[in-house]
Amino acid sequence: MPSITINGTTVDFEPGQTILQVANANDVEIPYYCYHDALSRPAQCRICLGEIWAPNPRNENKLEPQAGGKLQPTCTTMAGDGMVVYTDSPKAVANQKAVMEYLLINHPLDCPVCDQSGECFLQDYSYEYGRGVSRFQEQKVKQAKKDLGPHVWLYADRCIMCTRCVRFDREVAGAGELMIGGRGNRSEIDVFPGRALQNELSGNVVDLCPVGALLDKDFLFAQRVWFLKKTASIDGITASGDNISVEHNEGKVYRVKPRQNDAINKHWITDEVRYGWKFVHNSERLTEPKARRYGALVEAEWPRAYRAALDGLQSAVDAGKRVALLVSPMLTCEEAFALATLAKAIDDDAILAVGPVPTKGEDKAFPPTKSVDDPDAFVMVAEKAPNARGVRRVLKSVAGSDPVKFHDFLDAIGDAGALVLTGNYPTDWVPQELADAASDRFTVLIDTLPSRLIDASDVLLPGATWVEKAGTFENHRNVLQAFDSAIPPIARTEGQIAHDLLAALGVEAYVSAMPETKNRRPDVVVVDDGPGQVPQATEVELPRGLLFVAADVRERMAGAGLGEFTAEVSIPPKAEKKTGDLRVVEL
Repeated sequence: MPSITINGTTVDFEPGQTILQVANANDVEIPYYCYHDALSRPAQCRICLGEIWAPNPRNENKLEPQAGGKLQPTCTTMAGDGMVVYTDSPKAVANQKAVMEYLLINHPLDCPVCDQSGECFLQDYSYEYGRGVSRFQEQKVKQAKKDLGPHVWLYADRCIMCTRCVRFDREVAGAGELMIGGRGNRSEIDVFPGRALQNELSGNVVDLCPVGALLDKDFLFAQRVWFLKKTASIDGITASGDNISVEHNEGKVYRVKPRQNDAINKHWITDEVRYGWKFVHNSERLTEPKARRYGALVEAEWPRAYRAALDGLQSAVDAGKRVALLVSPMLTCEEAFALATLAKAIDDDAILAVGPVPTKGEDKAFPPTKSVDDPDAFVMVAEKAPNARGVRRVLKSVAGSDPVKFHDFLDAIGDAGALVLTGNYPTDWVPQELADAASDRFTVLIDTLPSRLIDASDVLLPGATWVEKAGTFENHRNVLQAFDSAIPPIARTEGQIAHDLLAALGVEAYVSAMPETKNRRPDVVVVDDGPGQVPQATEVELPRGLLFVAADVRERMAGAGLGEFTAEVSIPPKAEKKTGDLRVVEL
């Protein structure tokens, strides 16, 4: 395999890689602004220039400087076997300092109020490659803040003209809404007259911007980035399976950003996924269990709500009726398994069905020149449920036959005496026909937002959204991907509810009374529902099922004939521990 030496480090590379790509793949730092793996390479920021020496076949393969010793852009120069590259030589370092000096000539000194502060390439490179002082004494060029579209602000005087946003808008989004206007130090990014930056991928330009020029309106002045914690997650709104990072602090989500996965979503996510999580903190979220008493649905403690649910379901079975379970495609595979196990424990002849799978429009590929079947395309998926295929897979395994489709559900429950319905949709999902059917039978509803089913239910158990739980989704290409919980649930996850009900049935183990101490009642235990995420726990009344842990459930699923959940599931990466650049010494 060919090898190259960069700043004294010799590494192997694949033919066709540029010097910068080889450096990035081997953690050899070379500064850059305009370069991006998924975009064209204009080589215009010039900070990645390096001295390149290569074997000369005309002179017995002796190392000689290329281009007469001139600095060359490492982002466009192909790596060659035996090359020696220096970006830390005096000549390269002088260039880096000069580039940084020119970039900062007109840049405003507003880091304390800039949203990009803390994750800004300009800050980092100024510290590592810039000068300690500025020699510029003239008046800075000032440019106005611009409203580019529904989601993006442009602080034009911070722009360093890397053109990443323009290239993305043309080469990936295919919208061509952005342009470069003016010349020299008056050059600026702008939208074409009469157009706005409002394509389906517009929010990605904020991620691409290496400085604080393009900012997200939704996140503007909301939180300092160094307070945010990142949790690896999967798109919980559509069937795309996009890899995302949920960024949160003190139990509140502040933004969602893409995680690179070349096989799924490349470097991007749609605006729908980026901004569609707001229902997680909806003021109307269901938080307290309820049970019907004397004809009215009233708040109840969890143990009483569980007891009411089991009594009603068991009464239907004792009367010779069947139990029907409707599992939402918004739930994880592990929760579907736990709920199906619960339904079968109550009624061995239970009806298992998949909830409605919303769709909107058609699948759309980016760039628009590609097809939705092209593995190199980024696809915006029309199916607006993250796990319809995973739920079907699990229910089929538990039942031994295909689960009932939602449009056949009302016909299938003709002889059912009790229903267990799960929702967790971000929007209203209940047709009137289902509400009418629920009002005629004993119904247990597990949901996160109000719907017309509440009035028709006998027991209401509040659930949790996908950012409040861990689990596995199967996307539209049948890829199984696990994700972690980001914030603690404000109620209980559907999997935990299933475990608690199984424990109350005596099918599974449960946590009984604890020894009484000075500060703890014997019927109360402190449980951390989000271990490892947020140091926050809640007091719950006993008895309670064992803590629902997705990884443990996957092991049980593998033992029940679903071996792919241990062999094929993509596990999210562990969070990287961040360390500061400054040394702390004891005085």
